[in-house]
Amino acid sequence: MFCGAAAAAAIRHRGGQPRGGSAALRMTVLGHPGSWSCRWLPLLLLLLLGTGRDPGVEGVTHYKAGDPVILYVNKVGPYHNPQETYHYYQLPVCCPEKIRHKSLSLGEVLDGDRMAESLYEIRFRENVEKRILCHMQLSSAQVEQLRQAIEELYYFEFVVDDLPIRGFVGYMEESGFLPHSHKIGLWTHLDFHLEFHGDRIIFANVSVRDVKPHSLDGLRPDEFLGLTHTYSVRWSETSVEHRSDRRRGDDGGFFPRTLEIHWLSIINSMVLVFLLVGFVAVILMRVLRNDLARYNLDEETTSGGSGDDFDQGDNGWKIIHTDVFRFPPYRGLLCAVLGVGAQFLALGTGIIVMALLGMFNVHRHGAINSAAILLYALTCCISGYVSSHFYRQIGGERWVWNIILTTSLFSVPFFLTWSVVNSVHWANGSTQALPATTILLLLTVWLLVGFPLTVIGGIFGKNNASPFDAPCRTKNIAREIPPQPWYKSTLIHMTVGGFLPFSAISVELYYIFATVWGREQYTLYGILFFVFAILLSVGACISIALTYFQLSGEDYRWWWRSVLSVGSTGLFIFFYSVFYYARRSNMSGVVQTVEFFGYSLLTGYVFFLMLGTISFFSSLKFIRYIYVNLKMD
Repeated sequence: MFCGAAAAAAIRHRGGQPRGGSAALRMTVLGHPGSWSCRWLPLLLLLLLGTGRDPGVEGVTHYKAGDPVILYVNKVGPYHNPQETYHYYQLPVCCPEKIRHKSLSLGEVLDGDRMAESLYEIRFRENVEKRILCHMQLSSAQVEQLRQAIEELYYFEFVVDDLPIRGFVGYMEESGFLPHSHKIGLWTHLDFHLEFHGDRIIFANVSVRDVKPHSLDGLRPDEFLGLTHTYSVRWSETSVEHRSDRRRGDDGGFFPRTLEIHWLSIINSMVLVFLLVGFVAVILMRVLRNDLARYNLDEETTSGGSGDDFDQGDNGWKIIHTDVFRFPPYRGLLCAVLGVGAQFLALGTGIIVMALLGMFNVHRHGAINSAAILLYALTCCISGYVSSHFYRQIGGERWVWNIILTTSLFSVPFFLTWSVVNSVHWANGSTQALPATTILLLLTVWLLVGFPLTVIGGIFGKNNASPFDAPCRTKNIAREIPPQPWYKSTLIHMTVGGFLPFSAISVELYYIFATVWGREQYTLYGILFFVFAILLSVGACISIALTYFQLSGEDYRWWWRSVLSVGSTGLFIFFYSVFYYARRSNMSGVVQTVEFFGYSLLTGYVFFLMLGTISFFSSLKFIRYIYVNLKMD
């Protein structure tokens, strides 16, 4: 029984109908009652605690000679579209009469894994030579399905003892112009190579080096194609004791390794950033020192006059001291942005610290996904506290509405984006579409952990809030703002404030995109930590400089301007994602395109929240500093 028929039978049993599409693989994902679909909230804690295990030491199975080694089939998909994956048994391939799926973790499900037991019989340290897997009779429609898959460079992924094994489904050859040659072949024999040390499997790979593909050309519409699938297994002993001792990402060369330690680029970025920060700090401090000396001297010479004459005949940031702390419009939205931005700052720092502590490694599927979901839920208290605390400080009264706005500021855009992406995956039968049980689990985590912690944090923030600490009193009537030159406009500030932090991380951003939208797992967490620190430092410095220039023009509307100026880095990151998709990747198709741009837009939004928060609080600290040191009595 081949698996295309088994999949169709499973769909009909549930009342569904298979869909057509590219490579005829657009069918509903096979449902399976794996235990991962019944996990409850407490198991997320166990997931997070278990992410630190080293598969090279205690996360692997210990075998005796002759013990069965289970090989799981996982997924197939176009080579250039990493997030477009389908269940392996949706192809007309050999499969058991009853498909048994492996119990998966939450992170594996989110990663699109759908592992099922295969017909391959492998025993520890026992070689196999050309054993028959199954005999098949394929119709012309099934052959055409395989042909389209091979033309789209479909690869498969198997898993043995948590080690991924990857290879191409078939072989395609195109040559010549006149005459043009187009040959399609299917690999019907696989050579498995497994390395062991003692009683543990260290490495696994599959090869078709000495195999000839079975031609799929020249089949008549009413003709059936007979195939015999075979496999071989070769075991060899290695001196490598742990999987982590092998070269990072070693998969036998199936995926190209582009992530090497790029010290020269990182050092170059760090030097440029330090020069920039130093230049801004030195110049700004010199100018600020001169301003304070001049303003304070002017105050001493006019001390015999009344306080109302304080700003007569003067200009610059001193003259707007009675307006600079005037609360902005849409203060509830501003506080919500600051709260969610603070939450993502804590979330990003937590993920990087966990990675530096070795809690993620290349062999554990979806560990970062599980940790990110749990940390997001737990850090919701930070967003509630920061937002409500500052909202009450600046005189906000509708704190319940503020908490609702805070908890919705990211969750609503994320849900809308995810709904579109997940619907596209579901309509095309991709394994990236989440099962209903997993969706309910994630919704439960947000309802039982995320939202309550936001409310609790908001209550604590409201009760602990003190009056806003303003060194200057604010007049009832706002001062008229003089016309500003074009280079002090909001658009120019957003361009400068967004481009400089982006330029500081642009080198590392390529490597991050190459892993998130590629085939490797990011492992250069030490470098990522430095780049993250550089990004925040540059953002704070640029924000202070732009705020000073704005106040010098007697424009006191700095509250929202400070958020937008450096927060616009998220917009530059999204523009870079468009460039990466068009010029640096080979991704194509509706499924991959919708996921790429949907989540890239969310990524830019998250960076806007994070950097906007850093920018605002840096500007606020700077403004308090300069007006505290200004004599106004």
